[in-house]
Amino acid sequence: MRVLMIDDHALFRMGLSELLERRGIEVVAALGDCDQGIAWVERDAPDVVLLDMRMPVKSGLEVLQELRRRNLGMPVVMLTTSREESDVVNALQNGACGYLLKDMEPDDLIKALNDIVAGQTVVAPELTMVLARAVQGDVAATVPSHRALAELTPRELEILCHLAEGQSNKVIARNLGISDGTVKLHVKAILRKLDVHSRVEAAVIAVEENICGRRGESG
Repeated sequence: MRVLMIDDHALFRMGLSELLERRGIEVVAALGDCDQGIAWVERDAPDVVLLDMRMPVKSGLEVLQELRRRNLGMPVVMLTTSREESDVVNALQNGACGYLLKDMEPDDLIKALNDIVAGQTVVAPELTMVLARAVQGDVAATVPSHRALAELTPRELEILCHLAEGQSNKVIARNLGISDGTVKLHVKAILRKLDVHSRVEAAVIAVEENICGRRGESG
């Protein structure tokens, strides 16, 4: 995998570059200048571009828009400290293939990059609820019937609520005292039964239908 990074913080660029190189990922350039970064992307066509969201001259969103205007179709990933709902939504609406947080675990970052290069869109688990709130108004027509929700087992409903809170598989496993692998199997079953393709869509359904609120009231 060949990665190009545009971020105005030199120490962060240096640290992340070293981390990625140690994991066998080639960093073709790590730049603080947005215009220079855009030129490098156009010339070198990396497999993925990592963009900071908040930069002094141009924002990451403006860089993303310029890359798309130039018909550069490689995955662009926002790697930022911003958890603002508007930033997440605007980035994805403008063609970002990922929205990740700078404080995520290195192993999770590498996995996310591999998934993104393989064609998936990845949003940091902590932002699942933010995104669910942002898009729930657009998915009313796609919310499944109560019959589909009724197919979920009590354990699957429990895990769905943890998903809606933005917890990663690792955190869910720890909270429930089960293995990561067991959580993954439950998540796959949940997505299949609800006929959705991502954790975010499942979280949207949980929010829209107030599944977790009802469970809390009945408990």
